[in-house]
Amino acid sequence: MQHFKKKLRGGVLVGVGYMLSPLSWWNDVFFNLPIALVLGYIASWLHPGWFVPGTLAGYWLSNVAGMVMMQFGATDILLANDQRNARRDLLIGFGSSTLYTLGVVTLVYWHVLEIPSFLENLSP
Repeated sequence: MQHFKKKLRGGVLVGVGYMLSPLSWWNDVFFNLPIALVLGYIASWLHPGWFVPGTLAGYWLSNVAGMVMMQFGATDILLANDQRNARRDLLIGFGSSTLYTLGVVTLVYWHVLEIPSFLENLSP
C-alpha cells in the first residue's frame, strides 16, 4: 500500500508540475500568466514600480515550481528512496526554468514575441 501511495503522489506531482512547467505550450495562458500577474499586482502594493519585475519573478517562480514538482514526482515513480537526491533535483529544476525564462525574456526584448496590449495597461 505504501508503494501505491508513493506512485500516486508522484503521478499527481508530475501532472500538476507539467501544468506549471514550460513544457506545455498552453500552460502560460491558463496557469503561469495568471499566477505571475497576481504576484506582480501584490508587488505593486509594496512599490508602484514593481509590477513588471514582480510579474517576471512570478512567471519564473511558477516555471521553477513546475519543473521541480515534475522532477520530485518522477523520482517518486521511478526511483527508490535511497537513490533520490533532492538537492540535485532542485538545482536542475531551478536551472532549466531559469534558462527557459531568460529565453522568453530575450525573445520579448528583441520583439520576436510581443507582449499583448492588455498586459501593458495592467500596470497600476
